[in-house]
Amino acid sequence: MIDIRQDGDVRILHWHDGENRFNTASIARWHAVLDELEAVEGPLALVVVGEGKFFSNGLDLDAFAADPTAAGAVVDGVHRLFGRLLLFPAYIVGALNGHAFAAGAMLSCTFDTRVMRSDRGYWCLPEVDLGLPLTVPMEAVVSARLPRTAAHDAIITGRRYAADDARAIGIVDHTAPEADVLPTALAHAEAMAGKDRRVIAEHKRLLFASTAATCGWPPA
Repeated sequence: MIDIRQDGDVRILHWHDGENRFNTASIARWHAVLDELEAVEGPLALVVVGEGKFFSNGLDLDAFAADPTAAGAVVDGVHRLFGRLLLFPAYIVGALNGHAFAAGAMLSCTFDTRVMRSDRGYWCLPEVDLGLPLTVPMEAVVSARLPRTAAHDAIITGRRYAADDARAIGIVDHTAPEADVLPTALAHAEAMAGKDRRVIAEHKRLLFASTAATCGWPPA
């Protein structure tokens, strides 16, 4: 389930569906929420937060096991979602309240800045340990948003980064105790909500249009 609530000029996107995995239903809900947010006129910034132990645990592999034919469409849908978020016409702050693994970690790379919980949780791209190579769009998103050294280390080693290590290498920008993750994210979002969204959208296009296109966004 994904809900939105308003805090001044900031919208808080709250993903609370257990481990917050990507499947057909969650991707459809993401796009419905983004449709709603893109229709907002005037000042806007967005905070994305999970709940409890997980920010997002990536692809719903259990659903794929139950219906292997769904995997290709879901992966393609995740690609397009990442591309859409890279070009989203407002500032996005990730409030990483817990574990961000695999596609959940990649999701965080689409945000403009990231606040990670300092006392619990890991950021990890475990594909090298799972025997599941990144797709071209997935690698493009990670490499577009992380320092080259960080992208290389995360992709090649599958290392689990705690908050301090993630900040040191440039995967996240800020850390905070659990109780302060969302307030810290809100403060960063509020500082950006009044910026010119038309200019933000154009600057994101200049920065990330080629990566978004690799992800299949906008759709042909």
